[in-house]
Amino acid sequence: MGWLRALKDTARAAVTVERRRLEPLVALRAAAGLALVIGAGLALLGPGAAASSAFGAFMAAIATFQQSWRPRPVLALASGLTLAVSTFLGYLVGSADLGLFLPMLALWAFGAGLLWAAGPTAGMIASGNVAIMLVTVTLPTSVPQAAGHAAMIAAGGVVQALLIVLFPVRRWGAQRDALADALAAEADYARRLRHDPVCAFDPAPLMKARDAAAVTARQARRRPAELHGARGLAERIRPVLASLADPAVGAPAEGPGRDRVRALLDAAGTVLDAAAHAIRHGDPVRLPGPALEVLKAPDPPEVLRGAPLRAARRLAALLEDVLETAEPGTGTGRTADPGEARLRPTVPALVPLALKAVRAELRSDSPVLRHAVRVTGAACAGYLLGQALPFGHGYWAPMTSVMVMRPDFTQTWSRAVARFAGTLVGVGAATGVVQLFHPGTYLSGLLAVVSAGLMYALMRTGYAVTQVFVSAYVVFLLGMGGVGWDQTVPDRIALTLVGGVLAMLAYAVYPAWETPRLRTRLADWLAADGRYAAAVLGPYADPSGARRVEVREALLAARDARIAWQEALARAEGEPVRHRGLSRAAADGAGEAVAAFGRGAMLLEAHLPDRAHAPVPGAAELAEALRGATAAGARAVRERRVPEWEQVRALLDGGNRLPESGVVRQAAERLLDSLDEVAQALRP
Repeated sequence: MGWLRALKDTARAAVTVERRRLEPLVALRAAAGLALVIGAGLALLGPGAAASSAFGAFMAAIATFQQSWRPRPVLALASGLTLAVSTFLGYLVGSADLGLFLPMLALWAFGAGLLWAAGPTAGMIASGNVAIMLVTVTLPTSVPQAAGHAAMIAAGGVVQALLIVLFPVRRWGAQRDALADALAAEADYARRLRHDPVCAFDPAPLMKARDAAAVTARQARRRPAELHGARGLAERIRPVLASLADPAVGAPAEGPGRDRVRALLDAAGTVLDAAAHAIRHGDPVRLPGPALEVLKAPDPPEVLRGAPLRAARRLAALLEDVLETAEPGTGTGRTADPGEARLRPTVPALVPLALKAVRAELRSDSPVLRHAVRVTGAACAGYLLGQALPFGHGYWAPMTSVMVMRPDFTQTWSRAVARFAGTLVGVGAATGVVQLFHPGTYLSGLLAVVSAGLMYALMRTGYAVTQVFVSAYVVFLLGMGGVGWDQTVPDRIALTLVGGVLAMLAYAVYPAWETPRLRTRLADWLAADGRYAAAVLGPYADPSGARRVEVREALLAARDARIAWQEALARAEGEPVRHRGLSRAAADGAGEAVAAFGRGAMLLEAHLPDRAHAPVPGAAELAEALRGATAAGARAVRERRVPEWEQVRALLDGGNRLPESGVVRQAAERLLDSLDEVAQALRP
């Protein structure tokens, strides 16, 4: 894709308004916290202190809207307290020598860029610290006053955290939604299997639900019972659904057995949807009678037999467990054994983990390190340009650069366009209000709160919409402090454009394109799926001694690799670079083939033998062949060679002791077919 098309497509996406489910009560709570802080600041300490505390409360509330499973009060406190420290240190350095502030800005920007290695929430909070620090360090005039401003900023974060504790809105709502989305995705999968027995399933909802299930020790003692256990059942249902529908290892393609399977899949979709609705809203499960009748109906031997019959019975048992688990708990709703929960590290324990993640990115080919370098360069250049240009309020240029820059090209460019477009609209509208009505201090504060509340409410609809109300908020907040609109509006528009241009130039000069790394992502996914297939074959080779936990760990690693591939492919689509060895057609074909390989391994997992079952001859040799062949194939993909699978082919063609029929033989042949499709897709 060329630069012109890439920029045009990304700019169009930047100003697109998305239709998302809004959270008006959460937005109202955040706006109420901001109003309390501004009102108390104006009444007790004056407009300057009110503006400082408003920045703290504003950024603390934004932090609570991020995609994080940590308790929201923790996010608000982290944002407010770190911003207070950054502001105070920035003033101490800047007031002593303005020349020293630039190195400190560079250090803070570099650290904020590196913190994206710890996750997007940490990166966003750190970036917000740098951006707001550029504004707030200009407000105090003495060290005691700077300490007071820092205290007010921290107080803003504390107020938002307290409001979340005192007035919780939809407690456990994010976790409920994640689990319900996973069950709903499986319900949709079951229905699609009725018409396409080999249709694909995106495991992203299951991975999201797994992330949401990790809780702190305190949360584990208070988690509702219906949020504990249903995810594990959902994980076990997915391979059973696939194996029941697949003609190779399930029911025949046509006939009474296929009709029975279609009825079971439809009933499974109904049950999973009912469980998802109950968990999402905390209501009792309401299940239509016909679905229960289908699941409880006996399966005559002439309709289903063998592996399909076992899968049908297992599906009915798992769905019954789902219904029982999804029923809202009574009494306290606490889990019986918090020790069984997946525990999330506490904030102090998270610090060494974040440092470890940052150290892992300190290499020349790291996209996070490149992002940190770009942010540092753009922030420092913007600061110097802002000081040199005759606009005043020079901090807006570096603030814009820091807030729009992300580790990938698409987000950086789209946010730059959205920020400039939103700034034009928001500043224009707020300026019109100021010119027509000339609001005083308290009315300006009220308008600032209303603008922030609308921003919180519409935050999920797009960055451009958000920036409209952020710009209006800043105009009204500065007006509350006595700064005239004519002093800020032209400066803000011009310097916002400068900051956006600097962000784009930084990416063009020092890019971190995802396109050249697509082969590496594909190779990682192929190798991970190979290890998963080998782990699944382990219990077939040694039913009594195999560790089933190894299968689970290999599955999670394969899912992580698949999601990394999908995210890389999505980012590469908007990049203005050539494919460099992996065209779009080759990427799509190879990706579908690797997904089919993983699906073949999943079908094997659905029929894992119990510990009393006799070992399957040849399963151990097949496992080693698959592990070695996929590892060698991954190396070939990285080195731009076409992978070969002769070792696996030789085993299946005559050198293997696998039975001539059965689940393992059928699945092994399909695994080899998928590997051949990978090689074919990568062939020049």
